[in-house]
Amino acid sequence: MMPSRTNLATGIPSSKVKYSRLSSTDNGYIDLQFKKSPSKIPYKAIALAIMLFLIGTFLIIIGSLLLAGYISKEGADRAFPFLIIGTLVFLLGFYHLHIQRLLRLLL
Repeated sequence: MMPSRTNLATGIPSSKVKYSRLSSTDNGYIDLQFKKSPSKIPYKAIALAIMLFLIGTFLIIIGSLLLAGYISKEGADRAFPFLIIGTLVFLLGFYHLHIQRLLRLLL
């Protein structure tokens, strides 16, 4: 004789579980699963992207003024770190602003 199966979550033997057939008209789908939920606007990500963009722009401007000799006439060796870091931060901010704009258009 084979032992009867039990539902492990409740401990009820499988012979006592009640099953019901799905209706044949809905094919197992409900309308709620196709409803598009409203998208949330990522305010923190947009604020961070704007800050990165502005800081990068500021550093590029400072680096350019140092390189041109308007701020300090001591040489271009101080300008290159500003330009490199400013360019990296500017590109990150621009990229994220661009992605956020695309996501808002798509959603």
